[in-house]
Amino acid sequence: MKIDSLTGYGDFARDIQEIIISEDQIQMRVQELGAQISNDYRGKCPVLVGVLKGVLFYMADLLRVITIPSEVDFLAVSSYSSEARTQGVVRLVKDLEIPINHRHVLFVEDVIDTGLTLNYLLRSLREREPESLEVCVLFNKPGRRIIDIPLRYKGFDLPDRFVVGYGLDHQERYRNLPFIGLLKAEAFQNPHHLRECA
Repeated sequence: MKIDSLTGYGDFARDIQEIIISEDQIQMRVQELGAQISNDYRGKCPVLVGVLKGVLFYMADLLRVITIPSEVDFLAVSSYSSEARTQGVVRLVKDLEIPINHRHVLFVEDVIDTGLTLNYLLRSLREREPESLEVCVLFNKPGRRIIDIPLRYKGFDLPDRFVVGYGLDHQERYRNLPFIGLLKAEAFQNPHHLRECA
């Protein structure tokens, strides 16, 4: 979807070349996923687990349309060296506060590309012996996949291009855009292009 104007979306919306998935499309799909999850987990009180910060917007919207009792908790991770990163190994900065052993756990992810980090985190969660562990991703990049991960719930497939918005960022910018947009080349090739936060 080509765009002529993004008035009302903030100063840095000018860095968006094209809207790939609109705000309306995202909200409609989140509603559909919420209804499906509510039906599948009825009577199970699932624990929804996400990784900060990217999943924040998706998790909040998803929780609002899930109509069954559920709990939510977050992990925060940090990358190690570049070599460890190529294997998906991350350092846990914030662990879960809710015990998940013998619980139905739904891992909610904003985007999956290579699958390496997600695979590492899922292995770690399985060691805690949940009753079940499934994945719910909103944005899937199958063209970048290295490790195949079964996805119980999936929102959209994305092309292997640099996109931002709805939680996806570039240098901590653009997360708050309510759509998924293709970033103009100059926005990430020129570090001085980004305005500093005051």
